[in-house]
Amino acid sequence: MTRQINITQRVEAAGAALIALVAVVMLYPEWWWVILAAFLAFDLSMLGYARSTAAGATTYNAVHNYAFPALAGLVALATEPVSPGTSTAAGVLACAWAFHVGVDRALGYGLKLPDSFRNTHLGEIGKNPKRTADEDGGCAGGSDDPRRLPSK
Repeated sequence: MTRQINITQRVEAAGAALIALVAVVMLYPEWWWVILAAFLAFDLSMLGYARSTAAGATTYNAVHNYAFPALAGLVALATEPVSPGTSTAAGVLACAWAFHVGVDRALGYGLKLPDSFRNTHLGEIGKNPKRTADEDGGCAGGSDDPRRLPSK
């Protein structure tokens, strides 16, 4: 992935996290703290890695996307006239979930690939990640790296 796209996606995710934070403070001011208290709860989805890398990637990706927070937001809107308590719970959940996904993506933790926890759609994470040719000025690795691209 090119560096420009990576940066764009990370800034976009930070914006989504900020919107979720502002929404919970404005719409549910007495529940703002839930967004912080529940932050790590979504990472329980990593328990799938106890079974296998592929299962872990599947469970992690199922939780770390914006589809379910959007669905929770729709439930909040739909239930407001009928059940304000349910609407509030769904709305706070939607904000907390979207905040978590946004912060993770802004920090570079993308959707996981099934081959390794470190491989994401935003690039490799962790200590000493392998640099891509685009990030390394045309050189993916050292002189003995088979991915090395010719100098320009």
